Amino acid sequence: MLPELRTEIPGPRSRELAARLRRVESRNVTMLTAGWPVFWERAEGVNVWDADGNRFLDFTAGFGVAGLGHSATPVRDALTTQAGRLLHAMGDVHPAESKVELCEMLGELTFGRWGAGRGKTILGNSGSDAIEAALKTALLHSGKPGVLVFEGAYHGLGYGALEASALEFFREPFAAQLGRFAVSVPYPYCYRCPFGHGGGFALEGGEFPNCSSGCLEELQKRIRAEITRREIGAILVEPVQGRGGDIVPPRDFLRLLRQICDEEKILLIADEIYTGFNRTGRLFACEHSEVAPDIICLGKALTSGFPLSACVGRADVMDAWPESTGEALHTSTFLGNPLGCAMAVASLREHAKPETAAKVRAAGRHLLGVLQKISSPRIGHVRGVGLLVGLEMVREDGSPDPETAGRCVTSALREGILLLSGGRHGNVISLSPPFALAPEEADFLAGFLQKL
Repeated sequence: MLPELRTEIPGPRSRELAARLRRVESRNVTMLTAGWPVFWERAEGVNVWDADGNRFLDFTAGFGVAGLGHSATPVRDALTTQAGRLLHAMGDVHPAESKVELCEMLGELTFGRWGAGRGKTILGNSGSDAIEAALKTALLHSGKPGVLVFEGAYHGLGYGALEASALEFFREPFAAQLGRFAVSVPYPYCYRCPFGHGGGFALEGGEFPNCSSGCLEELQKRIRAEITRREIGAILVEPVQGRGGDIVPPRDFLRLLRQICDEEKILLIADEIYTGFNRTGRLFACEHSEVAPDIICLGKALTSGFPLSACVGRADVMDAWPESTGEALHTSTFLGNPLGCAMAVASLREHAKPETAAKVRAAGRHLLGVLQKISSPRIGHVRGVGLLVGLEMVREDGSPDPETAGRCVTSALREGILLLSGGRHGNVISLSPPFALAPEEADFLAGFLQKL
């Protein structure tokens, strides 16, 4: 359904809630301005209704969580059924059966599907939890503390995950407390190539580009130089960089990393918290390159709406952890919460259906196609794969234009469209809509953007 606005945006009820929130929440959390935010009241499919009854078209899927659609029926039913039986269990002492079922499914959908043996899982509550479990696993497995990451990376804001992230906005205020075990190298960014080979191209239908070999050859030299200089035990990478600007790397990028990790006997960790579960038109984004990591970190769409994450690794890698004797080294009170596990099992059943990925690919082709037809000097580049799409806003000289991106997000809200901006310079309009996005809904967005 297309937007339906009943009052001004934000309406009186949202403004009242904003005033109340300002008094009780840390001022660094929610941006509260004269024109922002609206307060969600309910959601279904691709639509969100606010506290004033306005209906919005959601191109965020709630930070990529609701790929199956807001209030997806199988997930909602699983939550209701589980809530009637058990709300909480002792996840690392006396767990619920749903924890077992979820861990089995995660192993089967990852390493089992990839022909890489059995997978073992550490569950968490957030993306940061999954990343930090992976970082700890890498140290236990290799004995080497160093981790190689990539410029523009975002892996979460817990102190371990923050050290592995490379967006200075988040790191700089807390740099004095970071562990300094990570080193970053350039991420292949074809529109603004860090190696001087840039072309600024986009491929019709949403595909991984085939970059010139010069880019990857230079990257390989830098990675091997860092491995020589430091004790590197793992490479941590987003198969498609999300918050860093929806950057789709060359198809051979992950293959190169797999080769280096095999030769150097270090772990390849894929952060698929954002890209996992069909967001890119494959169950996992690494499958576009036919690469299996040693560890994969999952979250967001895992449950379609409950705080739960997973670090899933090859069994021989995960067995670097010692056997529990009654006190787990890495755990939490809500580990394996029955509600989240039940929702995740229901969500995974839907994601495992081939038609789910096919739906994403079809919707993504249409969305990217109509966006690439927009004629606007303010849009320097449109890129994406599946239903993960970025529009890079630029000034006349081609430099990043975060001001226009910000105005676009605010203006879209008043037109009934929910958007987010991101990227290293804050100049990328980031699109990650629910998978049921209809052609006319994509066309509606394109019509709005054409006015820029």
